[in-house]
Amino acid sequence: MTDRVALQPDRSRYVLLREEGGASRELGEATFRLEGDTIVFDHTEVDPEIGERGLGSTLVRGALEHVRAERSERVVAECSFVRAYLEKHPEFEDLTTR
Repeated sequence: MTDRVALQPDRSRYVLLREEGGASRELGEATFRLEGDTIVFDHTEVDPEIGERGLGSTLVRGALEHVRAERSERVVAECSFVRAYLEKHPEFEDLTTR
């Protein structure tokens, strides 16, 4: 069992996928919209039936790491979960001040 975060640019979202037995299961999504030089995270949701703690944080961390490595936009958190994550993880502060 392996979890990974993947960008789905055609759907403006990052997804948390779990690989098990050769199949992928979607555990959650963080949606965004692009506004000029800004990427606005507007919603994060994790499948409540999973019942595992920390999946939302895994998803948001993966999305922010991807933005840092592959994108140039400044991050804006409209989503309360992403906002709280950024407040608790100052190592991503540079993404909000680009």
